[in-house]
Amino acid sequence: MPRIKVNDIELYYELSGPEDAPVLVLSNGIMMGTASWIYQKARLEQHLRVLLYDCRGMWQSDHPEGPYSMQTHADDLAGLLDKLEIENAHIAGISYGAEVSMVFALSYPEKTKSLIVIGGVSEIHPLLRAQTYPWLLAAERGDPDLLLQSSYHLNFAEKWIKDNPTFFEASADRYAQLDMRALTWLMHAFYELDITDQLSRIKAPTLIIAGDEDLIKGRKYAKIISNHIPNSELAIIPGSGHVICLEKPGILNTLLLGFIIKNSGSA
Repeated sequence: MPRIKVNDIELYYELSGPEDAPVLVLSNGIMMGTASWIYQKARLEQHLRVLLYDCRGMWQSDHPEGPYSMQTHADDLAGLLDKLEIENAHIAGISYGAEVSMVFALSYPEKTKSLIVIGGVSEIHPLLRAQTYPWLLAAERGDPDLLLQSSYHLNFAEKWIKDNPTFFEASADRYAQLDMRALTWLMHAFYELDITDQLSRIKAPTLIIAGDEDLIKGRKYAKIISNHIPNSELAIIPGSGHVICLEKPGILNTLLLGFIIKNSGSA
């Protein structure tokens, strides 16, 4: 498995697609891994150089002692791009990865060809904190079943859950493999997020995407981000919950590819 040393840790990554194509980085949600982008990788690597990776504390990357921060994740991504000799890239992520991507765009504008925020937030309101606090409790208690039961219904649209009953069962096995100690550090890093007042500094072309049935990081947060990033574009996907990459992969892939092609220019 490809791993590379960055900032005194090793990060797992996958790089595929034509070597001369524009580079698209996809950063994971907090409980996701690179496999969660299966529908994007298969389609987009036909046209783009696709870089998937696990943040520190996630899956196949190192899980060093915390605390973590969004800035640390952004610095890790910058180091990964440097090690891979990638000068700049289209920076995208979903949920936790979307928040990492925004911090990256703020910290490394010269490396950000464009920014794509999928189901992300720039600030945390009391309801979102309350909705996700059981995830932190589950992680602190080392209880993957509690984590699954307290998160699954918030992450997917009701129809998708009904149409995909076996996915829940498969998720139980995956959650049982999570590093719960590392997840607590990831959760605390998320709760420290408060960057809305900085977003006007982002000058890269930006696309914000949200599911219209996202119960945790939906339209309200997408509009906050869109209103603060100059000249950004906003797309709301009908019938999708929070995990757009799995629920509506065809629509998401079309949005990603179209936006990147439009903003590749001299890439």
